[in-house]
Amino acid sequence: MHGRAAGPAAAAVAEGVCAGSLACPPAPLDRPPPAERIAMFTGLVHGTGRIASLRRAGPDATLTLAPGFAWESPLILGESVCVSGVCLTVTRLLDGGSFEAFASAETLSRSTLATARRVNLERALRLSDRLGGHLVSGHVDGLGETLSAARDGRSVRLSFRAPAGIARLIIPKGSVCVDGVSLTVNAAGSGAFDVNVIPQTLTATTLGDLHPGDVVNLEADLVARYVEALLPGREAEASRQAGDGAAPEPAAPPEAKLLAFLE
Repeated sequence: MHGRAAGPAAAAVAEGVCAGSLACPPAPLDRPPPAERIAMFTGLVHGTGRIASLRRAGPDATLTLAPGFAWESPLILGESVCVSGVCLTVTRLLDGGSFEAFASAETLSRSTLATARRVNLERALRLSDRLGGHLVSGHVDGLGETLSAARDGRSVRLSFRAPAGIARLIIPKGSVCVDGVSLTVNAAGSGAFDVNVIPQTLTATTLGDLHPGDVVNLEADLVARYVEALLPGREAEASRQAGDGAAPEPAAPPEAKLLAFLE
């Protein structure tokens, strides 16, 4: 167990004195250490920081991250922080709100952490927090490429190219996470998508620094990802029915499949 029972009643439970007695309170539940808990984010970053150093140890690395702002409360060893879309665990606390985090070879290969300097930072969501963006896991799906950045009134319209496996999960007016920032999709198709970034987001995140050719971390909407994982079973059933002599139904576009599943 990670903690000891406190008080006479709890001690009695721990010693097995009142096993089976209705008078005894239930034994306290084990809580896993912070590093083992599932962290979620919103894509509303708290501020930007920088990767002060990256120390390689074989294929892995230890990152030292320095925020450019003051945390509202001190970081805790073992808590999760989203670093430009990548969920990392705080492994060492440093002065000034800085911290160290471990990055595996898998994390480094699927994200921009190995080359990034300025990063977006967000602490994990608490149950009492407002969900102003959308649910972000911090598990990067892949890398995208910035195609263009053009003024659109006071905002900036950014266009990105996404790998095929991610692009099919991005739909107009859906959500997407770019470098840890929750954004609404304006248009999507042919392996690319557009978003409009308001002035506040441009100044509070690293998105204002993007230029054509820059690589970004992408995470598709969590709901779309799980729905897609469930859809192959339906398609297999359709194939089986076709094998029984029934004519297969024409393939529906992803948006129609999603709506049908949610109904």
